[in-house]
Amino acid sequence: MNRRRLDDESPDRLYTVTGGRSDASDIELDLVSLVIAEFEPAAGMQSEHVRILELSQRPIAIVELAAELRLPVSVVKILVGDLLDTGRLSLRRPAPPSGKAQLPDMEILKQVLIGLESL
Repeated sequence: MNRRRLDDESPDRLYTVTGGRSDASDIELDLVSLVIAEFEPAAGMQSEHVRILELSQRPIAIVELAAELRLPVSVVKILVGDLLDTGRLSLRRPAPPSGKAQLPDMEILKQVLIGLESL
């Protein structure tokens, strides 16, 4: 199978796929946000939407969808947003870290650095 490079992707095709939309900033999706299909693809759906629904039968991250579809993440976010708006996908966001993140003690880090330098 000969896959085309992402750099060779036609901007016209991406424009068509997104319906002319280029900004996904109104969609709050992380690269690791998980989506899962709620419905099967319907007849007449855009092929990229169909493929997203097929790939998301199990939870899948936005970045994984982009890799599978060989499309830029920004384009995939727009397409996922379409499916979220119609209720065909549901979103699972990563859990925020509990409590305040603890950074390691600087003194311990200095000792580790000294130990590594002495090797």
